[in-house]
Amino acid sequence: MEFWESSFIEKQTMWGFEPADSAMLTRDFFLAEHVKHVLIPGIGYGRNAKVFMDAGIAVTGIEISQTAIDLARQNGIDIDIVHGSVTGMPFDDKRYDGIFSHALIHLLNQGEREKFIQDCYAQLKPGGYMVFTTISKKAPMFGTGKLLDQNYFETKDGVKLFFYDTDSITDQFGKFGLVEISEINEPNKSMANKPSMPFLMITCKKAS
Repeated sequence: MEFWESSFIEKQTMWGFEPADSAMLTRDFFLAEHVKHVLIPGIGYGRNAKVFMDAGIAVTGIEISQTAIDLARQNGIDIDIVHGSVTGMPFDDKRYDGIFSHALIHLLNQGEREKFIQDCYAQLKPGGYMVFTTISKKAPMFGTGKLLDQNYFETKDGVKLFFYDTDSITDQFGKFGLVEISEINEPNKSMANKPSMPFLMITCKKAS
């Protein structure tokens, strides 16, 4: 928690306000599937929430950093945001027809990842969809830093990253209604000189 709190205190709106490409793709998908209420674990300061809100989709967030929540409020994100870690889910007994989690799951260890997927699936309505984006093994920093576990590394900045591929996705998401794995290169919109980052989008559907 201290890492993200200090990051948001120091860097504030560090990714800018342009939504991730995967958030825009997910918004379009959710609209086509008539999703009305989305849970966004790891909502940050809301840069990806706004695309759903502007499309008329209700949003509830979970965020570990109070500073990020304050930044969201300052920037007009006037929605329910639970202050807490996704590892503490669930925070309510609501069921959502959509869940979108961007660039979060790869920051968790194996036990936390497994619990997070289960907790999100449990909060989906029957027939609901959950979409996760995660860093791919094709990322340039894969294999660098300190090896903690298979495909799990600690960077020189102390960030622990798990790098997914189709096998690890199938293994972890297979029993949670996995319907699609797609590749997406996420542009670094706040720093134009930085290369885009290879991500994987994971879509799951709960049986209705």
